[in-house]
Order: sequence, then C-alpha cells, then structure tokens
Amino acid sequence: MLERINRAYGWIDKACKTLGRPVNIMEVCGTHTVNIFRSGLRSAMPDGIKLLSGPGCPVCVTDRGYIDTVLELAGRDDCIIATYGDMIRVPGSKGSLEELADKGNVKVVLSAEDALGLAKNNPEKIVVFVAVGFETTTPATGIVVGEAEKEGVDNFCVFSNHKMVIPAMRALLSSMNHKIDAFLCPGHVSVIIGTDAYACIVEEFGRTCVVAGFEPMQIIEGIAAICEMLACSSPGLGSIYGAAVKPAGNVVAMGVIEKYFDLVDGNWRGLGEIPASTLKLKEKYSQFDAEKRFAIDSVPDEDLTGCRCGEVLCGLIDPPECQLFDNGCNPDKPIGPCMVSSEGACAAWYKYGRKRKRRTQ
Repeated sequence: MLERINRAYGWIDKACKTLGRPVNIMEVCGTHTVNIFRSGLRSAMPDGIKLLSGPGCPVCVTDRGYIDTVLELAGRDDCIIATYGDMIRVPGSKGSLEELADKGNVKVVLSAEDALGLAKNNPEKIVVFVAVGFETTTPATGIVVGEAEKEGVDNFCVFSNHKMVIPAMRALLSSMNHKIDAFLCPGHVSVIIGTDAYACIVEEFGRTCVVAGFEPMQIIEGIAAICEMLACSSPGLGSIYGAAVKPAGNVVAMGVIEKYFDLVDGNWRGLGEIPASTLKLKEKYSQFDAEKRFAIDSVPDEDLTGCRCGEVLCGLIDPPECQLFDNGCNPDKPIGPCMVSSEGACAAWYKYGRKRKRRTQ
C-alpha cells in the first residue's frame, strides 16, 4: 500500500509542476466529500492539490421554492408527506418539515416502496412522496409509480425533483468563474449512468474525469489517475471502480428512468435553472404527479438569509468563508441545506475541518 501511495503522490507532484500551479479537483459527490474528511485525506493532501466540493448532494441542490411547496402541501389536512430523513430539516422560507411533524402528516420513509405502503394504509389521505435524489434513487421511484398504477393506488403521488449529474457538471464549466481541472466522479451515480456518460465533459471541455469508490485508497488512486493524465497534458476518462461501474452503466435502471420520466429544465441551488437537468413523470403517469394533482406552479424565490450554500456547491468558496458558518449556522441550528445533510460540505467542514484547525492553532 505504501508503494501505491508514494506512486500516487509522485503523479500529484508531476501534475502540479506541469500546470505550474495547484491542481483544482472537484469531488462531485457528497459521499466523497465526507469520506475525504473522515479519513484524514484532505489534511494529508499536498499543498499542490485543491479539493473543491461540488453539487453532488441532492438535498443541498434542492431549491428553496421546492421546499416551500412541500411545506404548503404538508399544511393540508388531506395530505401525508412521505420523505427521506435527510430532507426533514432542510429550511424553507417559513420553517422546515421537522416543525410540522408533530401534526402527524409528515412521515420519514426509508424507500419509495415505504411511501406507497403509507398510501395503501391511509386510503383517506393523499400521500405525497418527496422524490429527491440523483440517478441512483430515480429508478426506485419509477418502479413504485408502476406498482401504484398496476394496483390502482390512486391516493399516491410523487413530487419529483430528481436530478441528473452531467448537466450540472456542464453548467459549472460553462458559467462558473473559476478553474476546475478535473472531476472525481461519483461512484453511486456512475453505477447507474456508467463511465461513458462523462465522455462529453472530456470531449467538449477538455476536463479529466475519473470515477472512484469511497474507500481512502480508492480516492487516493482516483486523484492519482487524474494527476497522471494532467501531468501528461492529456485530459481523459478513467475509472478505478471497475468492480461496480461499467462503461454503459446499469442498462436496466436507465431503461426504468426512460420509461417513467422526461427530462425538463430545473432549478438548482447555486446554479439556477439548468436545461434538461430535472426528471418529471411522463404525461402517461400524470395521475401520480403531485404537480398536476395540486396544480403546483413553484417559482423559487431569492434566498435572503445570507447563506452561501450556492457558492459552496459550485466550489467557489469553502464553507468557513461563509459569514454564517459556525456563527449562527451549525448542525443543530442549520440555516442552509449544506449544514443539514450528512453529505453536505458545510456539515463535513463543521464536524471534521474545525477540529483540524483547532489542533493547528
């Protein structure tokens, strides 16, 4: 293992010398962000590596307009909101779902299947599944919609805010005013979409993309593979997660997404509206679409809290650069979603980064 680490650091050093400046690598996935901190890799990286947090936390990129709409639905007497646990504390402009949970119409579920079960067990209520997530969780939502149709569960609907990763990466490179040399691509999402999905980033933008798993050695080798390509001035596409990620991804799962969802323009926190980036149910399944059922016309409003989560998600700043970080905003009293989610960059910096700073002071 020591030999592999030394080889990795050798490529990192060569890449820095080739570029004549630090290498800017964005870890797109929130799980990468947390594991890099947890394992101590961030503090162990050479000075020539700058790791940027990206828009890979689905809770964090959910715009406030969507949250506010969910809160409105939660206030209805005829609805039960079924949500994953990491969404319940995300603040909207008028509070969070956690503050409404004592009314009994907000339920935490572990899966889309659980949400459908709630609908079956509560026929007098309309169960709205808060469907947030990237390509990893989207197929499960689609399958459950199919089950609801087959079984005639007409009091079940989905408020879909599922996102696609590649459009966000393209938006970052097209509009952000900073330098991203390469992407450490997410393992879980890549299992579904495949390595080949990132080819457009390499070909159109000349940025290196390497898929990696979440173990420390995999992360190190992923960064090393990136630096090897940069040192050779040859942007490319790679994967060191071949045991789980195939070039074409999971064809069956992608087929489910294509069957049940259409790609539409969607709003992302920090990135604004991104064309063809959000998945909504096809017209064929409109009876299970909460937006159609409740005639929702959600317009995101401006976040006036002073929270800079959007900039964090774009890799423009590190969380401590936000004036609210550990100054009114913390995991116990979060102001922004990046401090709520277990995969949020602010939560990771708060839990691990502060401690490292204290030891060096």
